[in-house]
Amino acid sequence: MSQVLDFFLGYSLPRISNFHNGCKKFQDLRKIRLRLSYGKCSAVQECKKIQFLQQALNLELADYADLHSIREELISAESCDGRDSDILPHVQTLRNFPEEELFGKVVMVRLDLTILLREQKKQQSPAARVVSTIKYLYKAGAKLILISSWSLRADSQLLKLEYVAEFLSSELELKVIPVELGSGFEQSLMEDRHKSDILLLENLSQFKQEQANCSEFARRLSSGVDIFVNDAFFQSHKILASNVGITGFCYASIAGFHFDEGMSQLKKIIEMNKRPYFAIVGGANLAGKAAALQFLASRCDGLVFVGDAAFQIMHAFGLPVPMDLVEQESLEAAHVLVEAAKARGVKIIVPKDFWCLNNYYPSQMKIFPANHIMDGWKPVDVGPNTLEGMMSVLSRCKKILWIGALKFSSSQQESVGASKLAVMLYNLSKMNCDLIMVGKQACETFVGKSSHVTADMIENASIVWEFLKGRKLHGLLALDRSYPFELNWDAIYANTTLPLVVDVGSGNGLFLSRMAKMRKDWNFLGMEINEKLVSRCLDHVSQSGMTNEYFIATNATSTFRYIVSSYPGDLMLVSIQCPNPDFNKTEHRWRMVQRSLVEAIADLLASDGKVFLQSDVKEVVARMKEEFMKYGKGKLTVVPHLEDSTSFRDGWLKENPFGIRSDWEQHVIDREAPMYRLLLLKSSPSG
Repeated sequence: MSQVLDFFLGYSLPRISNFHNGCKKFQDLRKIRLRLSYGKCSAVQECKKIQFLQQALNLELADYADLHSIREELISAESCDGRDSDILPHVQTLRNFPEEELFGKVVMVRLDLTILLREQKKQQSPAARVVSTIKYLYKAGAKLILISSWSLRADSQLLKLEYVAEFLSSELELKVIPVELGSGFEQSLMEDRHKSDILLLENLSQFKQEQANCSEFARRLSSGVDIFVNDAFFQSHKILASNVGITGFCYASIAGFHFDEGMSQLKKIIEMNKRPYFAIVGGANLAGKAAALQFLASRCDGLVFVGDAAFQIMHAFGLPVPMDLVEQESLEAAHVLVEAAKARGVKIIVPKDFWCLNNYYPSQMKIFPANHIMDGWKPVDVGPNTLEGMMSVLSRCKKILWIGALKFSSSQQESVGASKLAVMLYNLSKMNCDLIMVGKQACETFVGKSSHVTADMIENASIVWEFLKGRKLHGLLALDRSYPFELNWDAIYANTTLPLVVDVGSGNGLFLSRMAKMRKDWNFLGMEINEKLVSRCLDHVSQSGMTNEYFIATNATSTFRYIVSSYPGDLMLVSIQCPNPDFNKTEHRWRMVQRSLVEAIADLLASDGKVFLQSDVKEVVARMKEEFMKYGKGKLTVVPHLEDSTSFRDGWLKENPFGIRSDWEQHVIDREAPMYRLLLLKSSPSG
């Protein structure tokens, strides 16, 4: 068994440098699991090094597991640069949000209405996913406000708010009322809510405040809104009032079905789950895409260049290319890319021949070898030898990304080569080859040549290029975080039927650890956003051998419901002690005690369960009490009665009811400063 441990420890796994400290016996799998559990949620979820190790351990190593296959997976993960975990954090999605929490709530949905206005609602299409988001929210009992920007120049009538509202009413088979963003907008919004369950606000593209991410404009948009749902994935690389600023004024911000699918498609691009994996790269402006191409070269086994970008790569290889086809600003980027690909062993394929058009005889077309294009002739399409060579290479692939147009700047017509390539790829898709099509031309060409869609389709290439360049997707980053794991409670606690105590903002874990030693008949869970503190707490748990204590690195404000709702036993106590004071404006949403956390606690707490609140800052605990009274759904009351003067002083508990102090509480007591405490009780249904 020790040989298996040595095998895993031969790799530099992040955040587990002290992995075997306190775990000398490899049979003690629980301690190892504790060691593996801390660290950034996204890093632990996405990095296959830890993921495969966890899987093996959770199977009790499955009789040593298949070490060869695991080793191969670990090696393939070595090139992981964290882009997926950095740019694609785990966020709250409509799919995982409790449906019952939508009933009666005012939900604002950010859409990309251009998708609906131009697309047929085919199954699994972006338009169909947008419609499903709206209908799902409507059926859940939410009051909907739709916001978007749209511009279809072909018909100015389509720019009118009334027409779009009428169009949506027809598509959704529900009454949609248009609302203008005038001076009395907030008042009219309240009045119109009673007339219809779905409102459509004015075209946001008409407002400069939208592009400027104006805070006041975002506040007006969100007037009376409880929950924000972003379903405009193709706009998530922009900083707008309607996808970034608005999240500061809603107690929950989540991703809709279309947005969720967009994230999944981006993840597929960077996954190396099937090999060989080749990327077909079209279009021009190689210099502007340099960072993205470098990243693709780090993931793919080969790059196939078509379109104008091919000439820059050919020049970097030293092949003769007419200089009027070479982008001077792209030469350096092309050389760097070629050298990087050579160093990694990535195959680069460029065209062998072209169909060319004569400037003086537009009706004449002729095939020229790629290295011998005569003066006066301009490439307009790839030639037959190029397509044959591409097919020979691509036929061995298990995964193919096609991004960018197979078209040349001198061409005024659609590429015949693109059509033939689409047919090739469709045939490959029927032979267990995964296809990802990016860009309008690639998607339309493929759909036109296939009897049914067998590929992932992303029409908006801009967001993909931004993602591959390593740029931040601001609309995504503005959404609430979610915890990425399904917790195996049986691996965490010795007995999952025991009542659960959760300490939100557990800090260094002193309070929880002392409680766990005193009450062996309860399980204790610390939720703390500071990862270093969590790792130290898990070290302590591992060394002490405690089986009723555990810590999680997470933002409990947005993940409490998801994590605690899966616990098999009853939630009997939640403590929130001495949260960091936030004296900023009250609308700032990063305060720990928010509506989403309060509602989750009120819902999940068992009958006669308690909430313990305390702080040395009177204003902080007073605000916590106010939030619990306001959003506790009438389920929580202060206990015991305030008339009991022996227990209370000025309305606050005199002593800690548990007899165990946190480190900060002890520090406050030592300097003879007051602590302000409160205990809330969840009444039983009969009460």
